[in-house]
Amino acid sequence: MSVAKVTEIIASSSKSFDDAVASGIKRADKTLQNVRSAWVKSQKAIVNKGKVTEYRVTLKVTFVLKD
Repeated sequence: MSVAKVTEIIASSSKSFDDAVASGIKRADKTLQNVRSAWVKSQKAIVNKGKVTEYRVTLKVTFVLKD
């Protein structure tokens, strides 16, 4: 039987929401072991002078705990 834990992280990118998700998961995988999934809880665009300058996502990352 395995037990999983969910943690919330925020990641950003100047390119796209997809890139923000990918960089968030990549970074989480460096710290958390056994990352199994991620759910995008929210998306936010930062706007400066009418132009999107940053894409932010809040992720719920699921990882399996070691026995």
